[in-house]
Amino acid sequence: MAQTETGIEGILLDEELIVSFAELTSLCGANSRIVKLMVTEGLLHPLGQRPAEWRFTGIEVKRAQRAMRLQRDLDLNLAGAALALELLDELERLRQRLSILEQQLGTHESD
Repeated sequence: MAQTETGIEGILLDEELIVSFAELTSLCGANSRIVKLMVTEGLLHPLGQRPAEWRFTGIEVKRAQRAMRLQRDLDLNLAGAALALELLDELERLRQRLSILEQQLGTHESD
């Protein structure tokens, strides 16, 4: 039986990374119009006043990639992707709070 190798290609994103508008479009596989709409919808918050000056952090790159994946995989429009990201962010914040509370309860129980 022959084995096939599947290559996985990826880019490691550092949260301290800063990319330009053109680099972001390339990294998330979107055209410039879509990225501009993401900014207009409040999905992305670039540094700078206009597209030629825009700079995006690694966190923004991940967010743009996630939005593109939601649009592609779930056939969501941009507003739907924005709402889904907002809900996912809230879920993550709640999980962090729960973890902190569980740690505090564990500490108090051992006193």
